[in-house]
Amino acid sequence: MEQITARLMNWASILDGQTRAQAETTAAMPFVFPHVALMPDAHLGKSATVGSVIPTLGAIIPAAIGVDIGCGMIAVRTQFTEDDLPPDRRAVRELIERAIPLSGGARNTTIR
Repeated sequence: MEQITARLMNWASILDGQTRAQAETTAAMPFVFPHVALMPDAHLGKSATVGSVIPTLGAIIPAAIGVDIGCGMIAVRTQFTEDDLPPDRRAVRELIERAIPLSGGARNTTIR
């Protein structure tokens, strides 16, 4: 976990500049409490960062949900533990990325 600001926590391993800026803007809103949390699938959204948790006090942000809900984030329990994986997990991540189709929408042309 990375604490970007006092009111922005990040669990995404890859976070581009536009996504970060969008999340920082949201986290700076006075009714956000206690902080915005970026999940591992965080990416730039139309009005709010997709893959973020935005708790508020006394406010509802309708545009913050529903634009890209369920866009492909899933947790899968495996038999592996941290000790089973190499210290540099890049090769493992790249194998997973090649095996699992990304983008449930227009860019996903292959069904596996």
